[in-house]
Amino acid sequence: MTESFLDITHEVCPMTFVLVKLRLETLSPGSRLTIRLNGGEPLANIPRSVQEEGWRVESVMEEGPHYTLVVVR
Repeated sequence: MTESFLDITHEVCPMTFVLVKLRLETLSPGSRLTIRLNGGEPLANIPRSVQEEGWRVESVMEEGPHYTLVVVR
């Protein structure tokens, strides 16, 4: 299983999901992507969008001003 990390805290929608999707597509099935993101729009949209693409949200954790989302491809 591959572990990968992506920080999208300096990006804005819709680029946040574009970057997440591009990274997930490079990973093999069963791999994990840990995403650091902001609250608000990214936190509301990214988990929903990855699930719509067929990937699984494993966890969402608040870490100070940001959040960490773990997605399994």
